Amino acid sequence: MRSVTYSMSTSLDGYVVDPDGGIDWTAPDPEVFRFWTDEIRGVDVHLMGRRLYETMLYWETADQDASLDAADRDWTELWKPLPKVVFSTTLTSVQGAAARLATGTVAEEIARLRAEPGDGEIALGGATLAAEAAAADLIDEYRAMVYPVLLGGGTPFFPRADRRVDLTLVETRTFASRVVYLRHRVVR
Repeated sequence: MRSVTYSMSTSLDGYVVDPDGGIDWTAPDPEVFRFWTDEIRGVDVHLMGRRLYETMLYWETADQDASLDAADRDWTELWKPLPKVVFSTTLTSVQGAAARLATGTVAEEIARLRAEPGDGEIALGGATLAAEAAAADLIDEYRAMVYPVLLGGGTPFFPRADRRVDLTLVETRTFASRVVYLRHRVVR
């Protein structure tokens, strides 16, 4: 069965967005950017909330910029054709040939995607969407890129639910920029 992974950058105190909605502190250095590029190679479909979709929309046309460097071009070549499912209660359409609006709940979409052939990951992006998937016990792995910053508030990486989830550490990596990658698998 295809696994569902939740990957995002987070502050050390567990926030993906600062109290003012900013994410400038997550700008990846070249080493971290290469890591994210390698990670996306294992993804068959990316589920995301509206805010993340709007942030990532840049990459749908980035290849038209002649000044784009090789790393950005590599990312764009992977991201643009990647199937994306956008969850939103306010959008009526999405841009990008490989993007579509979700027609069901996150649980329904994941069940449908798991039933389709394929062995690549079903990636989740966006803390609100991940919280909904976590509440339904649909996340198989949590992948946190932990930045050395304390934000003191904002949108939390981990859902604030009254339930325990046991995890097994699968992988760690420390980057030269002092960013630490933590990959945990849910114990079932």
